[in-house]
Formats: sequence, structure tokens, C-alpha cells
Amino acid sequence: MDRRSFLATTAAASLARPALAQSDNARTLRFVPQADLVILDPLNTTAYPTRNHGHLCWDTLYGIDSDFVPRPQLAEGHVVDDDGKRWTFTLRSGPTFHDGERILAKDAVASIKRWMLRDTHGQTLATRIVSIAPLDDRRFEIRLNRPFGPMLDALGKASSYPCFIMPERFATTDPGRALTEVVGSGPYRFVPSERVSGSQTVYRRFDAYQPVSGPAPSMIAGPKLANFERVEWKVMPDPATAAAALQAGEVDWWEQIAADLGPVLRRNRGVTVDRIDTGGIMAMLRFNHLHPPFNDPAVRRAILPALTQSDFMQAMMPDRDLWKDGVGCFPDGSPLASDAGLDAITSPRNLDAAKRALAATGYAGQPAVMLHATDVVNNNILGTVGVDLLRKVGFTVDDAVSDWGTVLQRRARREPPGQGGWGCVVVLFGSIDLGNPGAHLLLRANGQDAWFGWPTSPRLESLRDDWFEAPDLPAQKSIGRDIQTQFFQDLPFLPLGQYLVDSAYRRDITGVRRGITLPLNVRRG
Repeated sequence: MDRRSFLATTAAASLARPALAQSDNARTLRFVPQADLVILDPLNTTAYPTRNHGHLCWDTLYGIDSDFVPRPQLAEGHVVDDDGKRWTFTLRSGPTFHDGERILAKDAVASIKRWMLRDTHGQTLATRIVSIAPLDDRRFEIRLNRPFGPMLDALGKASSYPCFIMPERFATTDPGRALTEVVGSGPYRFVPSERVSGSQTVYRRFDAYQPVSGPAPSMIAGPKLANFERVEWKVMPDPATAAAALQAGEVDWWEQIAADLGPVLRRNRGVTVDRIDTGGIMAMLRFNHLHPPFNDPAVRRAILPALTQSDFMQAMMPDRDLWKDGVGCFPDGSPLASDAGLDAITSPRNLDAAKRALAATGYAGQPAVMLHATDVVNNNILGTVGVDLLRKVGFTVDDAVSDWGTVLQRRARREPPGQGGWGCVVVLFGSIDLGNPGAHLLLRANGQDAWFGWPTSPRLESLRDDWFEAPDLPAQKSIGRDIQTQFFQDLPFLPLGQYLVDSAYRRDITGVRRGITLPLNVRRG
């Protein structure tokens, strides 16, 4: 019996199962995340479970809505003068941290400084800052040597990396050293005493939280409401287990359903299947540029003639309507997506050509260590296809299978693969993170300061700077074409395709925010 047939019988049986106690229903939301929360510090990783944890525990100065318009959150407002080179921000007067201390301008300044060390927008902003300092308890000032147009977009971004506001004593720590204590500014408190690694994470409502007033909740803008007293994240790596639990009413919400289980869940009258994020997810194979074999761009490019994006997508998504191939370095449907250089992946595929190209590089059989998380379903499938591709091309592949937490820890290591490092890893990012060069983590090519993999490409960096100075969208699109052309020369990552994912929750759950799947604002009934 396949898992879809099994779940169909499970759905019928679930009608006879006892529901959760009414009191528990009223006060607790049970949420199945896409993976376990391994790292608590949202500036120490781009893993989406940590990002989502961050949105529960901390707040931002601004938040973008589903139209990508930044709206005030902790900020009351701002004034811009000196031809865009002086920004004065004012905080709302009421919000406090979870320890009861008021959120002050000095906390915001320290948090921005820490964020700038990690975030791609923040790194660019840092090169333009003359000074950043508090003016009083509620106001702080940023002085620039030249204007920075996306200031509010950067401070209000929803993902990779959001600029969460922390107490100054935490924000002054090196983001390379992960925080292990959570004193937040958001609607929920993290409960460390109830955390069980690999199984459960618990949050309790922060009763003193003061949500912003204003427009309806959208993406991360608008009021963040904690309508449940408790939110329990229940980690279920096996999709069949998660689907059965949702149908039985043992959990309320499954963040990302497995595509092959969508038809079963849609037939269940007690479940709503919902596409909360319509932008989809890009799958990529990230190379480590510090060590052989992938420190040689010719070795990386040798894979291209054999790459068939549909092989990766079909293995994961049986429904052709749920995925796209012919995807370059920008997500399909984004303003900068183009056909520049795409013949590298859309021309007739030729495995023999790939083998010859690899042999011409002088590749001597150094192990290509693939970090391969087997407890996250899509990463596991894509990793398996990736290992097969590399072996067919002629690489000696070390398939380093492990759990998700081990992958996150190991991909941060810069040592050679034989000393605990790595060679390549499948990574998944939402389109929200990749739509332009300012935000695109995997297109940054500033060496040791780049995202994991640490590529170096002066040309990509120069084009990125040009994009920031472009006067209008047509100019940005032209630069985007140049970036993609250069991308296929430097190949900081291998694009594997783009796919859509659905979320599913019990039918009595209402108030779901659009654009990003967060267990905020929802209520029962």
C-alpha cells in the first residue's frame, strides 16, 4: 500500500478519533514546521525554521507587506533630509522586550550594526554609513555619504536576514557566535525548558506585547497577534506521519506539505490546502569555492551540459503545474528574470560533453563531498538526484548523509572537505530572497564575507554595485542580463529549477497571513 492509499484510510478512520480537549484547542496551536529549529539566532543562519522562530520572538522596525511596501512596525516613522543622506527614525513609545525593559534607540542602533555584518543589503548600507547613533531614547540617526534608496526595504525585509531588534547587550555580540538566550521584542516568548531537540519547540504568548495599529496583516506588515496562549512546533520528518496527524486533528497546521500528498489532503473535508506563498522556491546546488574540486570554475561549468533541471523537479513534484525549468539565477516571474546565457541549461543535453569538459580540467578524482540532509523530504530527494548527476559526469562523490542540524553546522565550516568541510550542498530559497542582486545571498561574490560557499567574483560584485545605482527598472533589467551572463561563467551555484509548495491546516483555523507561512494572527473558528 503506498502512502497516499494509507492516508486515505487514515482520513476515514480519523473521523472516529477523539478530538483534542476543548481547553487545549482554545489555547494551543500545534504547528508542524518544515524542519527542526536547530539554531536560535536568526543572524547565524538563513534556515527558514530559524527565520520563522525569529518572527515569533522578535519584531522589526519596518515590515514589508505582500505588495513589498514597507510599513512601520517598531518604528513610529522617519524623516529623510540632506538629499537622502540623513535619516532620522523615531520608535513607538510603548513596546518592551520580554524582560520588561523598554525598547530604546540604542537597542535599534546596536541591532542594525549586528545585522549589517550578515545581510547583503546591510553590507552595502554599511559602506555608505558615515555615522549611526541614538539621539535620545526614542530617536536615532543614520548619516550617509551617498543615498541608499532601499533603506526601508532593507530594514523591513521578511527573510534572509530580517533586521530583528534585540536588547543592546545581545546585539553587540558577534553574529558568528550564535546567541543561546532569547530575549525578544515580538509577540511570543521562546520556552527553552520545553524544547526537545528533533521533536518539539514551544512558545508562550508575551502578554505585554503591543502590536502596531494600522493596515490589515500582510506578509510581515501590520499587527502581529498572538491569539493562542501556546504555539507548539511538532517536528515530523516523515510526510506520511505529518499528513496523518493533520487529518486526525492531532496537529492544526503543516507548514509545507509533500506534493504527492496534496490530493489526499484536498479530499479531506476537515483540511484546507492553501498556497500562502505564490512566488515559489528555487532549488540550487551551492558549491564550496575555497577547496578542490569546486574551487575551479571550469570544474563547476563542466556539469552544465549534463544538467537537466526537469530531472530534479520531477523527482520531487509529480504535478507538472507545480514546477518550472529553464530557470537562471533569478526566479521565474521576477523583474530581472531573462534568457541571458540560458542556453547553457536549455540547449540539448550532452553527458559525454560534460565528461570531456571535466577531464579537460585535469580533475584528479578529489572527493566531492555532498552534504545531504535525509530528514527534510525535498532536500533529500534533490540531494539524491544531485549525487547521481555528479557521479554520471565523472566525480568521485562522498554522499555525506546526515540530519538537517548536522548539515547546518557542517556547511559553516571552512576547512577542506577531508577535515570536516564540504564540497557542495542543496539549498532552497524562496523567491522573496532572490528577486534582485541587492537581496540575492547566493549571488554575492565577496569572498570570505559571502554566504556559505564563499565565492569570489569582482565582476559580479561590480555589476551588483551598478544595479544599486540604476535609475529605473529598464536599467536594472539590462544590468540583470549582464549579471546572468556573468553568472554562467563564474557559476557560484547550479540552478536546479523552481517549484511551488502548499501549506495545509485544519478548516477551523482562520486569519492566515499571506506571502509567508507564519503561525501568527490565526485563531480557531
